[in-house]
Amino acid sequence: MATLPDRDPREIRAADSDRDQTSAILRNAVGDGRLTMDEFEERLAAVYTAKTYADLELLTVDLPDVSRSTATPSPIDYDADAPTSGVAVGIMSGFKRAGRWRAPRNFTALAFWGGGKIDLREAVFTGREMKIRAFAVMGGVEVVVPDDAEVFVTGLGFMGGFGHEASGVGRPGAPRIVVTGFAFWGGVEVKRKARKKKSR
Repeated sequence: MATLPDRDPREIRAADSDRDQTSAILRNAVGDGRLTMDEFEERLAAVYTAKTYADLELLTVDLPDVSRSTATPSPIDYDADAPTSGVAVGIMSGFKRAGRWRAPRNFTALAFWGGGKIDLREAVFTGREMKIRAFAVMGGVEVVVPDDAEVFVTGLGFMGGFGHEASGVGRPGAPRIVVTGFAFWGGVEVKRKARKKKSR
């Protein structure tokens, strides 16, 4: 019986935890001035499309691995319990998710001839990363993210707007928020705002 040749470990499919570690290396590199913001955003985009260890390795081959030594405890709540809701729809009406709510790993928002707001400043995250798919058709969706979060906006606008200004590095341990989707004759706006101060 013929034996199979040894498999190159770098050809093994990468897991989410591997992408998390690569993102941490990139985040620290831009914080140290080793990467420009444009370089960081370009490499971070490649992290999400990487399939193997070799793909991820190419993104950090010229950087020191300081992800573990510089990581600090996160002030963010991470809760594995079931999220409040994974879908919000506003058809000729509106929706709002704000205050202390349990945010899922994947959230879909649709505004058609209406509007909606997703405020994550007091949210309890159920995972390290949250992906928001926002669709605005002759309507609008506003996404408010904590000012210390890592934000990556990839949505497109056609005869409408999809704001990318909030994209950027966050502080170590903060949640990663990915906003994607589509705006047609409407708009999706992503804003960074400071967390609300808790009353004594």
